[in-house]
Amino acid sequence: MTFTELCKPFDSLTLKELYAILRLRSEVFVLEQECVFLDADEKDFKCQHLMLFSEHKLVAYARIVPPGVSFSEASIGRVVTSPIVRGKNFGKILMRLAISNCERLHGLRDIRIGAQSYLQPFYESFGFIQTGEPYLEDDIPHIEMVKKLP
Repeated sequence: MTFTELCKPFDSLTLKELYAILRLRSEVFVLEQECVFLDADEKDFKCQHLMLFSEHKLVAYARIVPPGVSFSEASIGRVVTSPIVRGKNFGKILMRLAISNCERLHGLRDIRIGAQSYLQPFYESFGFIQTGEPYLEDDIPHIEMVKKLP
């Protein structure tokens, strides 16, 4: 399955791209994970938005958060893949691209994330290590993790 990668600041998103992002995030976070909390937040305005499209459909997304917005370090958040591409390595592709875009945009700095606990092994495969105790965010268990960059 081929894909097209786009990474844009909020103000450069088209209305169709913004709609696709909010729809995918709602489909997974609200409907699938039953997280009835507001997904869109003020951070979106300050972030770069990484989108993977396949056959003109948004199939994977992450936002690149600059240092000082969520953590003192740069961060990657709202990592999501469409159910139609699960099991096809889009999550791994997305994370590799998110890390490289984070490095490109913010230099070789550490990257800190707030990960859903069940995904800890997935993020560890990219060099992230747990740095804190588990906590609840929107009633979902999370852990803080960091990837140390040279």
